[in-house]
Amino acid sequence: MRQHLLLALLLLGFTRSQAQVPAPDQFLGYTLGTQFTPHYKVVDYFKAVAAAAKNVKVEQYGATYEGRPLITAIVASPENFSRLEEIRQHSQDISYARNAGSATQPVIVWLSYNVHGNEAVSTEAAMKTLYELVNNSNAQTKNWLRNTVVILDPCLNPDGRERYVNFYNANRSLQPDINRYSREHNEPWPGGRPNHYYFDLNRDWAWQTQRESQQRVTIYNRWMPQVHVDFHEQEIEAPYYFAPAAEPFHDAITPWQREVQVMIGKNNARYFDEQGWLYFTKERFDLFYPSYGDTYPMYNGAIGMTYEQGGSGRAGVAVLKRDGDTLTLTDRIAHHFTTGLSTIEVASQQADRIMKEYVRYFDAAKKEPQGGYKSYVIKAAGNTEKLNTLADLLRKNNIAFGYGAQTTTASGFNYFTGKTENFSVEKEDLVINAYQPRSNMLRVLFEPVSRLTDSVTYDITAWALPYVYGLPAYALKQPLTPAADSPIIRNNTPLAIQRPYAYLAQWNSIRDVKFLAALLKRGVKVRFTETPFTSGNKSFPAGTLIITRTGNTATGDAFDGLVTSTANRFKISLDAVTTGFVDKGTDFGSDKIRFIKSPKIVLIAGDNVSSLGLGEIWHFFEQQLDYPVTVVNERNFGAVNWDQTDVLILADGDYKFIDEKASSERLRDWISSGGKLIALESAAAQIAGTDWGMKLKKDEDEKDGPAKLFAETTYDALKPYANRERESVKQFIPGAIYKVQLDTTHPLAFGYPGIYYTLKQDNRLYEFMEGGGWNVGVLKKDAYLSGFVGTATRNRLKDGLLFGAKDIGNGSLVVLADDLLFRSFWENGKLMFSNAVFLVNQ
Repeated sequence: MRQHLLLALLLLGFTRSQAQVPAPDQFLGYTLGTQFTPHYKVVDYFKAVAAAAKNVKVEQYGATYEGRPLITAIVASPENFSRLEEIRQHSQDISYARNAGSATQPVIVWLSYNVHGNEAVSTEAAMKTLYELVNNSNAQTKNWLRNTVVILDPCLNPDGRERYVNFYNANRSLQPDINRYSREHNEPWPGGRPNHYYFDLNRDWAWQTQRESQQRVTIYNRWMPQVHVDFHEQEIEAPYYFAPAAEPFHDAITPWQREVQVMIGKNNARYFDEQGWLYFTKERFDLFYPSYGDTYPMYNGAIGMTYEQGGSGRAGVAVLKRDGDTLTLTDRIAHHFTTGLSTIEVASQQADRIMKEYVRYFDAAKKEPQGGYKSYVIKAAGNTEKLNTLADLLRKNNIAFGYGAQTTTASGFNYFTGKTENFSVEKEDLVINAYQPRSNMLRVLFEPVSRLTDSVTYDITAWALPYVYGLPAYALKQPLTPAADSPIIRNNTPLAIQRPYAYLAQWNSIRDVKFLAALLKRGVKVRFTETPFTSGNKSFPAGTLIITRTGNTATGDAFDGLVTSTANRFKISLDAVTTGFVDKGTDFGSDKIRFIKSPKIVLIAGDNVSSLGLGEIWHFFEQQLDYPVTVVNERNFGAVNWDQTDVLILADGDYKFIDEKASSERLRDWISSGGKLIALESAAAQIAGTDWGMKLKKDEDEKDGPAKLFAETTYDALKPYANRERESVKQFIPGAIYKVQLDTTHPLAFGYPGIYYTLKQDNRLYEFMEGGGWNVGVLKKDAYLSGFVGTATRNRLKDGLLFGAKDIGNGSLVVLADDLLFRSFWENGKLMFSNAVFLVNQ
């Protein structure tokens, strides 16, 4: 009997211990802050807390490219936890300005950690924050949860974090080495900041080009929180940063949103003052670019904030600062933990007002949209795929739109001409009425020019979507209601010719490139025309793909089915012809009809290569085109099988082999024998320093020599020290849009209408090429459109080359001065990059 009683008591004790929420130290087996926690242990800890606490729910909302889970933990009071779905639905209803009713409900506070993988302290802080929110002995947090529902995303970027944690844990000394020159404080390339494809996920909230962003923003928009904090780290020496943010604020941000930032900032300061911790506000981190973790919530009605702790990937577990103090991981955790709870505290105290203002925000957005434009019309102009891609982006951001209108004519600002004009409204046009709940985000994404209250910004300053997509568009000062919710769908009509001489396909969008890539992978031989032609009373422009039966006999009887099924897969409209004899232009046997060799592509990576630039290209081939690319580290450059390489791509970077005579000559010999080198951004500038026949354009002052420079700047050099930041702005161009004139007779510009809108991020411009060089994309006078450009840089950016190709022997050099694949959202550049890969020098 005693044995049974003892066993029962043991089981009762075991059950009770199981129900206790484990502290991080207890669960992990080490003191939080003494080492970095692998992602799987973080996930396990969150699940363990949810298993022990009745008011915590852990959900997996997705997975990374490398298969790691993306999770959130939802924490609420027992009363609110029982009606989580009701709270979520009510918050979403408010954001759609529907059935808002009473605004009395908890404030939803969303805390996002570790979007930059090597800013790894925040995930450690997330575990501590979660524990204190459910710690029964913490009366404060229990009280705050009466008015708040807290959602924690412990790691937005698990792949990047694991890259950093694996590096650090494998290289740290037994006792942390505080000297920042030690190996544990110096990550190898590419570092842990980006995701698998080296994208900065903190710049991807609006664009959602990456898997992590797509899944996260989907669940974020299901909850539509009222307060959002994005936890970051900055350089080692920097004190802690929290809101209020720095100028420029976009003027779509309301006075109320500014007020709450100040309110939360003062509460954070109160706790930091008590501890004597240093901090700063209102500097460096602005609220302008729409795709950050603080601005995206702001433009969607919430209070969005960035918190920045000093440290980042250089800090490790402990590092020596210049002032002689040692910055520890424990310190960094304490700071993020404190601001997280402080934010929840203010949200709880201000719950009623926050919810009332939240209701008012979306009600005003629907009834009285800000800005001078009340509707937008975007035309396909023969490119329905681009229009559909834009429509997908609008859906991801919950922006309502439709097609056509009750009127057939309207007047509005033409993005391409910069003038107010009359135009026709067609049934296929995408029409957006600004009288909708998401009108502020709509305004920010479509403004031709956004007003900057300060020229010192942290990111690009221009992104109007008509320029990004290269689609003709009009902004109207009066509302225009769409006539239909869906576009007119024209299904591919069955081809009348059963066994044609050739199939023809258009070439003006990424869908067409995907179609080509799929055919090439299947071994189908494809050609394209360098000149326009007419066949069967239909005109076909330069770049049109031609898939002849001749030369594709290897596919046998499967040829027709292979071509048509691939076309249907990518929704490509095919034309079929019975003869290679055309009505006008060049016949299919002409040397103007070029065979497209399926290229074997090498992309160079390495320490001096921009991981962001390389990642854009890597992601483009693997995730968008599904076409193979071989990524080679620069140290293995000499091992490349050049006989098996057709295209070499150099992303933004600095390459040793270009400066070394022997390897540079070897590279040039490969090009002369038929190879193609595509050089982007600073790689193109590096080649301009060689004798390969292209040169950077110099300023007029540089041409006149140092004597003139000295004469004109004798007193200009006497500048106040306090104005040093403003003086540097004269050379500044964080990201502005310029109009590029194209030579559409060259394959590099096939599929374009004669104008390309480029995002200019530096002052590099090249002299016009001669002697075998083709100036395909050039800036002429008055090419500036939108975004901040310093006066010195703006004076320089005219009359020069941005995109070109140069014949070198049997091969070619393609120069792309700007980033055509910028963050993968600059949609209109993708075709030109594809032209460089597949069409140039065929």
